[in-house]
Amino acid sequence: MRGARTTSWLGLTPEPERELPSAVAALRAQAAGPLGTSEPDESAERRRVEQLVLHGTQRGWLRYLAEVTALVTDVATGAAPGDPDTALLVADVVLEHHRMLIGLPGPGYRLAETQRSALTQAVRTLGQRPEGRKTP
Repeated sequence: MRGARTTSWLGLTPEPERELPSAVAALRAQAAGPLGTSEPDESAERRRVEQLVLHGTQRGWLRYLAEVTALVTDVATGAAPGDPDTALLVADVVLEHHRMLIGLPGPGYRLAETQRSALTQAVRTLGQRPEGRKTP
């Protein structure tokens, strides 16, 4: 029974594993700006997600998603450069994941409360921008 509880978070949905690596790598590269690497490192991001899923814990996964949430909110508020369409995609994927945590045992839903709130606001902000207008 205890083993099922500690891995139940893995059964939520495959979208984060499938969609986040390339989008998050792009946001990281954009946030790094001209001084950072200009090419998104999708393979490194994919390896990181794979390691978390195969060998990590729910808390480790939520820490990773907190980093991702910070990237999204920085784009939404203008604190960092980034493609708003990419940020919106990432926000939608992570927000849906966090909403589904309510059906799992354990503290995941409660632990993701701050992220859900920040992502909801980011989705609102990113969704209201004029079409075709990219942030710097």
